[in-house]
Amino acid sequence: MLHLVHMIERRYGPARGRQWVVRIAIASLLLLALGAGLAMSLPARAQAIDGKAIATRALDHMDAGEYAQAEAMFNADMAKAVPADKLKAVWESLPAQVGKAGGRGDAQSMQQDTTTLVQVPLHFEKAELVAKFAIDADGRIAGFMIQPAQAAAPPAPPAVAEDATFSEREARVGDDDRALPATLAMPKGDGPFPAVVLVHGSGPHDRDETIGPNKPFLDIARGLAAQGIAVLRYEKRTKARPQDFASGVFGVDEETTNDAVQAVATLRGIDGIDPRRVFVLGHSQGGMMAPRIAAVSGHVAGLVLLAAPARSLLDIVIEQNRRLAVLDDGKTSDTERDAITALIQQVRVTRDAATDPATKTVMGLPAGYWRSTDSVDPVAKAGTVALPMLVLQGARDIQVVDADWQAWRGAFHGNPKVTFKLYDTLNHLAMPGEGDGNLDEYQQPNHVDPTLIDDVASWIKAR
Repeated sequence: MLHLVHMIERRYGPARGRQWVVRIAIASLLLLALGAGLAMSLPARAQAIDGKAIATRALDHMDAGEYAQAEAMFNADMAKAVPADKLKAVWESLPAQVGKAGGRGDAQSMQQDTTTLVQVPLHFEKAELVAKFAIDADGRIAGFMIQPAQAAAPPAPPAVAEDATFSEREARVGDDDRALPATLAMPKGDGPFPAVVLVHGSGPHDRDETIGPNKPFLDIARGLAAQGIAVLRYEKRTKARPQDFASGVFGVDEETTNDAVQAVATLRGIDGIDPRRVFVLGHSQGGMMAPRIAAVSGHVAGLVLLAAPARSLLDIVIEQNRRLAVLDDGKTSDTERDAITALIQQVRVTRDAATDPATKTVMGLPAGYWRSTDSVDPVAKAGTVALPMLVLQGARDIQVVDADWQAWRGAFHGNPKVTFKLYDTLNHLAMPGEGDGNLDEYQQPNHVDPTLIDDVASWIKAR
């Protein structure tokens, strides 16, 4: 949903007893060289090596400050991707972010083909983390990642009220074994109704775009359906079918575009939907991709861009790191500065044509993926498709900021097909708040601003 989704994870702080967000500057380095194998979804087989012992020894070295010895346990690719100095920067940054270390839990191990997968719980004063290792058949560490311990599954959304003017039913995007689960919110009556496909931001998201206790896509879907507009929301492929990315070579079309195009086709084929009035509402990265989705589909009536970046995601990632580094105390620590420097170097490597597209770089994603996002110019593509657009921005958004808003306005301010709405109190989730924006507010129960939903409904009905 968010640009930060690949970089921030939710964690529980025992002292506060609620979820909050791990600092992006750490997480962007923690997603080191780990492949899709760490999903740990296959049944265990007999282990050929003692993965628990190897993982424990590596953690012992890091605890003792023996980073060269830990690096010596890596295979060649891992040692190249995460040399001792980078490992040191990551490991020693943890206490500043999550408090004093409090020991480890029992390691768990399983076999996946020729790779041994190990998870070791890490206890800290303010968070529960987990160290994940992938160990190859030679006993070398091929992947290493630190993540927040998995939180409980979000609660199911409340049922639609019996007296509501719409209903919800299960749907599917696609018609084969790779189809994605979805929900159709359908107004009651004969129609035909205008309709909207909701497209998530970056990262693996469910159909409600859940983050913490908040479900922005649920709010938008039901708010629009109550006003006579059908809405299709679906599980993002990276959430529902991560195995589809196991090859490690994929781009933003495989992640986002292709499924959104299929969702448009699905919606147009449903009885009671006006196939000439199907719109795309993209949030964050989904907004960036919306013009491309429309171009590929050829059957989109208009676009709603909610907190849509106008610039390269790689440049925005660096910018977000710098902004968040000073968010809590007004300054950038040496650890944060080192993390940002390392991230900038990763971006350079990513953009270097000599780098193999499969090489894991920023946030552990392949260089080819990031190059595919770099190739997308959303403003130029929006000009090419020349569709009606509603561009929405929260003034308290700390992720997609005024520079993006001004880029959209600069390109289309005189275009009668394009409408702009700026909301003084809204954040990146289109939810209201006070003061400067911050990440902690994502973990406070809230709802998408009804005025914004009304604006979207009115705009669609006028088309």
